[in-house]
Amino acid sequence: MRSVYVAVAALLSLAAAAPAHAATTAEPESPRGLFLTVSGAENTWVRGVRLHCEPQPRGHHPYAAEACDALDVADGDLDELPSTPRVCTKQYDPVTVAATGTHRGEMIAWHKTFGNACEMEAATGYVFRF
Repeated sequence: MRSVYVAVAALLSLAAAAPAHAATTAEPESPRGLFLTVSGAENTWVRGVRLHCEPQPRGHHPYAAEACDALDVADGDLDELPSTPRVCTKQYDPVTVAATGTHRGEMIAWHKTFGNACEMEAATGYVFRF
């Protein structure tokens, strides 16, 4: 008789766990904010930071407000970021930047390689200045 109670208790605990499992299999929320990375030559990861612009700029990005403003001006299109004119050397030391996540509700998956860090900063302004 005791084994019947143990079996019933085991079945009840499994039944109670089923709804919790169903809740965890729901589609995950899309990521909020952008994860920005800078990689050096041969895809060596150099640094990265998460940038949140909603509801207000926040995160560990040292220029979060300025970066969010630049993204807003470009309407989230990183190829259209306002550039900062500057003179750069022709030294070839490639730098690849990437942005993945969301900005103002729009999914972004973007990357680009520049000839060197100076060219990258001139083209991307505050967004990758961390």
